[in-house]
Amino acid sequence: MGNLIEVLTKDINHNAAHFFLDVENAQPTEAEQEVYKQVDVVLKDAEGILDDLQAYRGAGHEIREAIQHPNDDKLQEKAWSAVIPLVGKLKKFYEFSQRLEAALHSLLGSLTSTPYTPTQHLEREQALAKQFAEILHFTLRFDELKMTNPAIQNDFSYYRRTLSRMRINNVSAEGENEVNNELANRMSLFYAEATPMLKTLSDATTRFVSENKNLPIENTTDCLSTMASVCKVMLETPMKGCIKVLKDQPPNSVEGLLNALRYTTKHLNDETTSKQIKSMLQ
Repeated sequence: MGNLIEVLTKDINHNAAHFFLDVENAQPTEAEQEVYKQVDVVLKDAEGILDDLQAYRGAGHEIREAIQHPNDDKLQEKAWSAVIPLVGKLKKFYEFSQRLEAALHSLLGSLTSTPYTPTQHLEREQALAKQFAEILHFTLRFDELKMTNPAIQNDFSYYRRTLSRMRINNVSAEGENEVNNELANRMSLFYAEATPMLKTLSDATTRFVSENKNLPIENTTDCLSTMASVCKVMLETPMKGCIKVLKDQPPNSVEGLLNALRYTTKHLNDETTSKQIKSMLQ
């Protein structure tokens, strides 16, 4: 219970690592069960969303061929057929962002409620704190993948242009029933953002505050800043705490971070660096 206070006051020794390990292994209490289960349903689908996004290759070749040969009906049909299933995936990603927003609302409702302070909530409800962290981790990963894949916006832009042209020509468009014009407008705004998931969570937090005017705004901002402060202190403390947290995770999920410590830490090989730290990174 006291580890978080000690982390934030920097009276920590190994308490920062212990706190994060406690959160990692936290199981929901009876009071947390309802919200935990709601959010868990969403988080269970998060990894699949990231896998699909990472595997997204786009229909760039088919679209270029269709644009270069506008009078070739076969190439037009080929490009349209290639784009339709991709738009289905983009719809799936967008709909997941709405589910994530609802999950965040539930978590904020629990982690900011009175009479406890945000710090007390994060210590009392560590299973929910872990879920909050998992949402943030997913958000950053999703946006990273989206930013490095221009095919997403190219495919959706082609879909909208082609759909508009089909309507003008009174041509029946396969796929229009799945993504109608209203939904396409909302999806277009979503994918126009450099970091769409982060924007979704930011807007969701703003809405949460505006919809809960009886709740002091500090409860929400303090909850967010407390989590950020813990991460900041983790980086400022002796390097061993960071390594311990990483070493206790599945190797395939943190090897890149461990390599970053191995190969970019300026004084790792200095004589004054603890042998224990050096051995932990071998």
